[in-house]
Amino acid sequence: MTRTRSVPLTLVALVAALLLSAACARPPGDEKHWVSAWSTAVHEPLAFMPRQAVPVLENRTVRMIVRPTIAGERVRIRFSNACGNQPLAIGAARIALVSEGDRIVAESDRPLTFSGRGSVRIPPGAPMLSDPVDLQFQAFAEIAVSIFLPAAVDDVTFHLVGQQPTYISEPGDFTAAADIPNATTRTSWFFLSGLEVHAPGPAGTIVALGDSITDGVGAEQEPYQNWPDLLANRLAAQQSLPPLAVVNTGIGGNRVLHDGAGVSALARFDRDVLAQPGVAGVILLEGINDIGWPRMKLPAAAPGAPAARSAPGESPFARQLVTAQDIIAGYRQLIDRAHQHGIRVFLATLLPYEGADYYTEDGEAIRTEVNEWIRTGAAADGYFDFDRAVRDPDNPRRFRDGYHSGDNLHPSARGYQAMADAVDLALLRGIEPAVGTGGETGK
Repeated sequence: MTRTRSVPLTLVALVAALLLSAACARPPGDEKHWVSAWSTAVHEPLAFMPRQAVPVLENRTVRMIVRPTIAGERVRIRFSNACGNQPLAIGAARIALVSEGDRIVAESDRPLTFSGRGSVRIPPGAPMLSDPVDLQFQAFAEIAVSIFLPAAVDDVTFHLVGQQPTYISEPGDFTAAADIPNATTRTSWFFLSGLEVHAPGPAGTIVALGDSITDGVGAEQEPYQNWPDLLANRLAAQQSLPPLAVVNTGIGGNRVLHDGAGVSALARFDRDVLAQPGVAGVILLEGINDIGWPRMKLPAAAPGAPAARSAPGESPFARQLVTAQDIIAGYRQLIDRAHQHGIRVFLATLLPYEGADYYTEDGEAIRTEVNEWIRTGAAADGYFDFDRAVRDPDNPRRFRDGYHSGDNLHPSARGYQAMADAVDLALLRGIEPAVGTGGETGK
């Protein structure tokens, strides 16, 4: 009995081994996989935001403009109800190329479906992928994603600072309209977190993870002047590289170790990096708010206020002081988690900030120590010296003239270009998407 059973089991094992060997022998470029071509980091409205910053979204159409940094022919959209406590109803959704402003190219207009249905309810805390749809576009083409929200939304999941206006309709479903009449505008993306393309095997994604300096604060005079977009321009011009998208997951005010402006980088790393399809590497520029926020002073009270309340007060974050070793420990956690998924990590040195509202001498000492560790440490796969790219050679605590936007903290467009130029593209050559990311689902 034992002998007659062992023969078929051996054959099964042999066949399985041969099939696995054949699968592994396939050239990696022969298969397509999903790659994040545009993404943003979603969060809930910030506690210090005025309430009117979040518009009424009941029975409204929202048309949002995004710009993928690699070309595509087949796409799907990732929506998010990450911050919701109730299901989010999307009554209709469509995608199209942009002609100008909110006007779409009519022949490119496509309905989006979800498991074949034209509407969807996204559970609280969950993402939702649309079904794939054929849509051909070049890198850096602007694409409109329109959604109709039939019911009142109590908990908004959004990204505050977008690159282009978002158009919000009067009551009604205008998702298929060529343009939205009498639209109001905001600079935020609502319930939208990603655009993914079905790309050749060598294609991949670089995730830029950071705070407002990655988000692009200070370069609002012209769209797409933040350092991740400018880096994407450089990568697109490199014919020797496989297609590498750059997606921006910066959140203004974000910190590595504490919540406040979005959850901490440690808390959002799975969602904003590891869950992205086709990720090959991440560039981390974050930590200056960890240093500065606990050292902020509240402004003096208005004239006529009681004397006891007229002096600058203690920051609500004053009990969240961190050391250089705390920040470095946070970096190590992110590096280890990325490496566990086969993703390479490149650290960026923290920019100078003397003259900023929350600058202090002890904070500068922490920044210097963190930067020294980045330049000499071996934990990451490399580093980019953004500090050296923008600092004043005669006073390395400060930006050089013309390289900051006026607050001694956020770069100008010129400063962002210097940062993008400081990325050594040789370090990005040859990196490939982590094995198993993206998958073939829905192709």
